[in-house]
Amino acid sequence: MLIDSHAHIQGKEYVGEVEAVILRAREAGVDTIIAVGGAGDMSSNTAAIALAKSIPNIYATVGMHPHDAKDVGAEELKTLKELASRQKVVAVGEAGLDFYYNHSPRDVQRRVFSQFIHLARETRLPIVVHERDAAREVAELLRVEGAGDLRGVIHCFTGDYDSARAYLDLGFFLSFTGIITFKNAEALRDIVRKVPLERMLVETDSPYLTPVPHRGKRNEPAFVRLVAETVGKVKEISFEDVAAVTTANVRELFKL
Repeated sequence: MLIDSHAHIQGKEYVGEVEAVILRAREAGVDTIIAVGGAGDMSSNTAAIALAKSIPNIYATVGMHPHDAKDVGAEELKTLKELASRQKVVAVGEAGLDFYYNHSPRDVQRRVFSQFIHLARETRLPIVVHERDAAREVAELLRVEGAGDLRGVIHCFTGDYDSARAYLDLGFFLSFTGIITFKNAEALRDIVRKVPLERMLVETDSPYLTPVPHRGKRNEPAFVRLVAETVGKVKEISFEDVAAVTTANVRELFKL
């Protein structure tokens, strides 16, 4: 069986369709989904928790995307700390730095990401990290603020091997999406070849980053199978091995 380690199926894109989406996932061999909070506003966190509470084998995370770091203050952090204690919440995040879009000022992103690292340490939960065009800064904050007392995953990894190595040296997992199925993603597939399977997760980031041959359509957890199959082809190992090891990795990281 497979686990989609990062999806946003609690979002508006799936209203009225969640049960059908989950059924298709199970038919594809995906029996567990991590519903990741923090995309858009605080309501994505409560929606993820509500979904996890209502459906077996769905788990939630709570955080705020770096795009919205400018909206995170003391009250929001207090609320997130309380939400992190809820049943079936397995991680803090997503949180991190996005220096590609810069929807929030960079200094604000750094401050808020540091606060989320501290929250993960305080709650003893792993952290789900969003990073784009900020690998050096993210690795440094994880090293300094994490103080060797932090577990987590770099979701939707798209960096080079030097940044992959920096994250691996910190003990983090790297998670790969449907991007690895894209024709122009050979450089990223080369990273997949080099990263040990024991340090990899697979995800959809639904509703985004739909893999080939469904590119252009809304993504959903069933399609994580295509990501895992591509990992197997790239690493020249069986799909069954990819499924077994990445599932074990998710269970280890999130203590499922």
